[in-house]
Amino acid sequence: MPAIALTDRNNLYGAIEFYKACTKKNIKPIIGVDLDLIIRSERGTIILLAETFAGYQNLMRLVSRAQYSSQTDPHATEHDIEEFGAGLIALIPDRWTGSAAAEPLAALLTRVLGADSVFVRLGWNGDRERQERTTRFAHSLKLPTIAADDIYYLAPEDRDALDVVRHIHDPSTPRETNDLAFASQETMAERYRDYPTAVAALESVVARVSVTLTLGNWIFPTVEIPDGTTYEGELRKAAIAGIAHRGLTESADLMARIDYELSIIGQKGFAPYFLAVADLLGYARREKILTTTRGSAAGSFVSFLTGITNVNPLDYKLPFERFLNPGRPKAPDIDMDISDVKRDQMVEYVKKKYGEDRVAQIGTFGTMMARAAVRDVARALGYSYGIGDHIAKCIPVGSQGFPMTIERALELEEDLRKLYQSDDDAERIINMAKRIEGNVRHISVHAAGVVVAPGPLTDYTPVQLDPNGGKRITQYDMYALTDEYGGVGLLKFDFLGLKNLSILADAVERVDRRLGIAVDIETVPVDDRATFEMLAKGFTEGVFQLSGGGMTRYLKDLRPTSIHDINAMVALYRPGPMDSIPEYIRRKYNPSLITYLDPRMKDILERSYGIIAYQDDVLMTAITIAGYSWLEADNLRKAMGKKNPAEMEAQKEKFLAGAQSFGKISRERAEAIWKLIEPFAAYGFNKAHAASYGKVAYQTAYMKAHYPADYMSALMSADSGDVDSIALHVAECERLGISVLPPDVNESYKSFAVTKQGAIRFGLHTIKNFGDGAARAIIDERQANGDFTSIGDFAFRAPAALNKRAIEALIKAGALDRFGERTAMLGALEAIVAARGREESSDSQSALFTIVARAPRITLSTAVTPLSEKLAWEKELLGIYVSGHPIDKFPEVREKYRGSVRAAVLEERSGYPRVVGGVLEGVKTIITKKGDRMAFLTIADKEATIEAVAFPKVYAELKDALTPGTVILAKGTISRRNGEPSILVDKCKVVG
Repeated sequence: MPAIALTDRNNLYGAIEFYKACTKKNIKPIIGVDLDLIIRSERGTIILLAETFAGYQNLMRLVSRAQYSSQTDPHATEHDIEEFGAGLIALIPDRWTGSAAAEPLAALLTRVLGADSVFVRLGWNGDRERQERTTRFAHSLKLPTIAADDIYYLAPEDRDALDVVRHIHDPSTPRETNDLAFASQETMAERYRDYPTAVAALESVVARVSVTLTLGNWIFPTVEIPDGTTYEGELRKAAIAGIAHRGLTESADLMARIDYELSIIGQKGFAPYFLAVADLLGYARREKILTTTRGSAAGSFVSFLTGITNVNPLDYKLPFERFLNPGRPKAPDIDMDISDVKRDQMVEYVKKKYGEDRVAQIGTFGTMMARAAVRDVARALGYSYGIGDHIAKCIPVGSQGFPMTIERALELEEDLRKLYQSDDDAERIINMAKRIEGNVRHISVHAAGVVVAPGPLTDYTPVQLDPNGGKRITQYDMYALTDEYGGVGLLKFDFLGLKNLSILADAVERVDRRLGIAVDIETVPVDDRATFEMLAKGFTEGVFQLSGGGMTRYLKDLRPTSIHDINAMVALYRPGPMDSIPEYIRRKYNPSLITYLDPRMKDILERSYGIIAYQDDVLMTAITIAGYSWLEADNLRKAMGKKNPAEMEAQKEKFLAGAQSFGKISRERAEAIWKLIEPFAAYGFNKAHAASYGKVAYQTAYMKAHYPADYMSALMSADSGDVDSIALHVAECERLGISVLPPDVNESYKSFAVTKQGAIRFGLHTIKNFGDGAARAIIDERQANGDFTSIGDFAFRAPAALNKRAIEALIKAGALDRFGERTAMLGALEAIVAARGREESSDSQSALFTIVARAPRITLSTAVTPLSEKLAWEKELLGIYVSGHPIDKFPEVREKYRGSVRAAVLEERSGYPRVVGGVLEGVKTIITKKGDRMAFLTIADKEATIEAVAFPKVYAELKDALTPGTVILAKGTISRRNGEPSILVDKCKVVG
């Protein structure tokens, strides 16, 4: 078949992928769209095909305009056609038959597109009579017919899959009755045997269409520079100026590195890109927005000097070539991490800098993954939610970069395989899910990508509004947009929001505000003893990249003494490299253990004690020992990442041959080196990435070591609402000697804050169902007229935003504890509510006098609130116990089993025995298929919560002891299913 057309409805989502696939097979791609059009108040669909490149650009403009017309009902108007109709061919479907707008539509299209570019589509649905009616309709409009079928799937047996997909999106969609399968040329000839002119018209249109897209090149935005200068000259000027700014001294070696990098950057034509990124990050610095980079960009000294990166590659021996080398065929990629609360501000700056019509966030397509496909198919086929959910839960979670497929799940999971083989419904659901798995489900916003064009964006990509938020996004995803994947070639800025940078910035601001100390986080000393001592003690909770049970254990063993130790741990604590950590630690403290398979490897591995710690170590070994070029080394890295056996075997032979001929070593020694590097490269961090993230990790540790209360309060504010994380942070504060207190109307702000005494107070906004407006009103009143002095004073001054329910929540959460017992205040709740009614006054002195004069005296009873009741209220309203914990009454549990639940949660080995002690917070019983009862238990201590499972036999023995609120010890084994830990209980003991 010489040509195929793709006409998605009101979008061009698949155009680039379609174009590349067709040209690869020497098939002419015809890019088009089924466009909803409103003309003379009537609505219908027309088919538009791009005849020329200008027509393709007009298609992008038309679908963008249509999508902007309405997020739920996209359509174009006749004015849009008049504006963007050039270079297009139109096919009018027979659905317009009988419409009063048919003649105006034909006249509009003929006038704008030209008389020879408008046809009535003669389709096929098994109805010869309909073809005749369509022919008469075309004759009435004085337009020729063209033979063109609707195609929605490849083979006739795919019709039911189409029905299911449509039903997933809209359950009211009727079943398809027409044959919409791909038709062969012979079938087309038979369908249109009586209409040779329509077939001839089709052949004519195919011959006329000539759209050639230039893909795979890079397109930079227009970066303004002074007249008479060059991009290369401006970049050099910025780099030289950066020497003094970074506190460096000019030297021959330093200038040689700058000249080397600039020569490659200039040769490749990338100077505008560096200038653009430097400008963006310069804006971030001016606005005090913390940033870092991920990936290999930190290997560039020019990037460091121009403010793009934050680590000096000369200090860390970072190779520039891992980032950019003469053989690299694609544009460099600088991934920027931004404080997540400032990401939108950065995007707005880009829009302001380059123009609103030239900037958009990248669209991305969500696909039907294995679990979701099963659930969706079950629902579409009319099964209950429980059936689909049960099957879906049998499918394990895939690993990052390697999503789980249904086929692979059937191989791995015996339970799923048995269900598939024994249950007809499960077999039907799974078979259909396999057919639609991987289909696009929706479009959304890419987590990081922003594109910038040198002209209007719709010259390069169609755009639309994000269905969920209204942001301007591209209809092409990053694979269709960027040169790296052979796309249009637009420059992609990656702004990835990183919460830890927000926490760091917040902590710095809190220290400045509370203590008057201005911390320049970018210049804190990287050899701070207190920081390393804190890490060695295991106080790592909330430290970027360095928290978690396994990492903490290794850090306590390592006792880090330099930033290089931190970088190495960031890189090594991953699958594969993790096995090298114990040896790294041994060699750090026993240099006699350090060995090298070849003396030339010493310069590569010396800082990591002879251990391969980074991806760069593998590449440098291939270059140094086997004579690889940087491009060949990069191909080696990619081959190792793909894990393709045939490709790996070829790379192995290449390495061995190079090591013998270039490196002058024996085949046996070459094989020993290969065995050392082969298992590592697929999982390794590149060194520049580890240095960039290692610095942020160190900075967070530094702030925690020197300003623990401020850092922890910033951390808790960032995690507000995440009960499990807050519990961990509160437990860490206890270890650090920092008191964490319930909210207080005189000391609390919206979120967590440090008091004058150095304790951390819960924020008013952390109280469940306590609105933002009420919290703000209390703070404003306190700041305007001073602290509240009594319950009567608070009652009288209580803002209007506080109703009875809100005041009750304040009492129960402990926010009014300074005025009396919680039980006593609840007993006087009606009097407190009745006492409200302060007169408003614009005169603050008058208002204060009125408050003093009229604040009522509210008498409270002498009732004392039991601790158990306080804790229950705090658990309900704050999510955790604050004034104490139920296990505090039981020293055996508190001391011997402290942290046991968290240890169980972090345990990575299934089948490992554990004993946990904590509060039994929930008991959910179910009846098995055999009619037996079993239970799912929720056990919590001060730091974490875990699910425990009591199977029928165990439950029968324990059921009388399983009362929520009791403190128990549970013994069992760890089970991890789909990444979620639980304990399979063998025995249980009630402590109290």
